[in-house]
Amino acid sequence: MNVALETSTRKVILSMLKTQGPLSVHDMSKQLGITEMAVRRHIHALEKDNLLETKLVRQAMGRPTNVYTLAPLADELFPKKYMQLTIDLLDELLEGEGNEKIDRLFEGRQDKLQSRYASRMQDKSLEERVAELALIQNENGYMVDWSQVEEGEFVFSEHNCPITQVANVFQQACRCELALFQNLLDANVERTECLAKGGNKCLYIISQNK
Repeated sequence: MNVALETSTRKVILSMLKTQGPLSVHDMSKQLGITEMAVRRHIHALEKDNLLETKLVRQAMGRPTNVYTLAPLADELFPKKYMQLTIDLLDELLEGEGNEKIDRLFEGRQDKLQSRYASRMQDKSLEERVAELALIQNENGYMVDWSQVEEGEFVFSEHNCPITQVANVFQQACRCELALFQNLLDANVERTECLAKGGNKCLYIISQNK
């Protein structure tokens, strides 16, 4: 069996478990029209990727059997509309409460993030704070790289923005990220390119406060 077909079969197994709930190897073998040995090979690969969970179920007759269910990680493989929901809710808030309410909402998020990460910046040089900020943003999916261009000056690039769809509509997201960086780094931070404004990345120039 080629790799593409194997991958396709694993997707079908995940879809079956999503729509039907717990299934045994025998159940899957019958539905897929392949041998139980082949199913077990796919199951093993999915378990290795932490996408499946197994439990032992007693039968009315005979020995207990293993059944498989989706692990929490597998849920992320299925379509989600979180961003559209967020935008719809923000639109409703904007219509009902006005722009100032949206501003306060994003500023509140900024304050929470600042409180969450401030301790990670303590007793560090500016270079160490930039490195720590890169770790924080990478933990959150921003795909960061950074470099020092001269003494006390750094280039900080985010190649992905997990909230691009929101930032495209609500510029408060970008303003608050800039303010968050300035406060966490205790430095001068200038954004020269922005994904939400058509750039290839979000590019920041960071330098010592004068």
